[in-house]
Amino acid sequence: MIITKAQSLRADSAYLLVCDLQSRFVNGLDKISQQFGQGCCFTPIEWLRDEGLHGGGVRFMASDNTLFNRGSVNISQVHYDDDQSKKLASATAISTIIHPDNPLAPSVHIHISWTEMKEGSGYWRLMADLNPSNEFDTDKERFAGQLKQAAPKQYDVAAEQGDVYFYIPVLGRHRGVTHFYLENYFSTDFDQDLELAKTVGEVAIDTYCDIFSSALTTRQTVTIDNRNRQLDYHTLYFFQVLTLDRGTTSGLLVHDQNDVGILASLPSTINRALLASWVSKMPSPQNELLQQIVACLPEGDICRVEDDTKRALANCLRQHYRKHPEAINMQASGFVIPSTVNNHR
Repeated sequence: MIITKAQSLRADSAYLLVCDLQSRFVNGLDKISQQFGQGCCFTPIEWLRDEGLHGGGVRFMASDNTLFNRGSVNISQVHYDDDQSKKLASATAISTIIHPDNPLAPSVHIHISWTEMKEGSGYWRLMADLNPSNEFDTDKERFAGQLKQAAPKQYDVAAEQGDVYFYIPVLGRHRGVTHFYLENYFSTDFDQDLELAKTVGEVAIDTYCDIFSSALTTRQTVTIDNRNRQLDYHTLYFFQVLTLDRGTTSGLLVHDQNDVGILASLPSTINRALLASWVSKMPSPQNELLQQIVACLPEGDICRVEDDTKRALANCLRQHYRKHPEAINMQASGFVIPSTVNNHR
């Protein structure tokens, strides 16, 4: 429970939306666990910003290890109504990643947030991307098709911007097979934009739950090659999040009170040797960053990523960007670069 809430009707509406979306997704995933797994419900974990004075959030973590490699459904609302030195009034978000254990079921990432400034402006960030380790065209077409129906006027721009944001230059490939991404989105009608965010969120959640259930029903024969592809893809996902994802880095630079939650999207296991092989591909000073990331990991070619490692990785990223503040410009961006870190100063 967040102790204090933002003093804004728009922020209240956004907070109610992300709470509803969180409940919708958690309930859907719990039903899948009951049908295909151990029936273990997602577990809530609360975090507070400045002991709740400036908000906080709650994330629901997957506890069914037979069904999920890693899963987190996080909502938060941070606000600075009492601090006139801040440009930001409030930031309200749901951010979720699901990595199934079955390598024939795709991972998904969804992020919906409302940012409101004290001078009255505000904007939405809407993201939904499908991330399979073993690709099936039917899943891609279904996910993209449903989002196109949900946002027919915005889809083409969102897909193009998503393809730009999730491209990994040094590897010459994307993270994910289909992307929806609207950055700094707003119109003159807040209620209309709120409805768009609601529709995109609900459609992304419901479509993914259907794809996940269908995969568990029809794709039950898993090979060693399927598992190896999953491990390599999880390593790529880990690499993209920690070296390119601007949202993740910005969150870590703003504060250190939710490091484990911000890095909850990281898969449970990665190929350390494969990750290290990419150091030579990185431009300076990002080659240093990747070397430091590898050094944070447990020894061994194949290694687990637990909470202690996440805390070490969070500190590693903060130290790097404090030493090389210009390197933030080497991270991913769509058509607009949000000023997330500056908003919190």
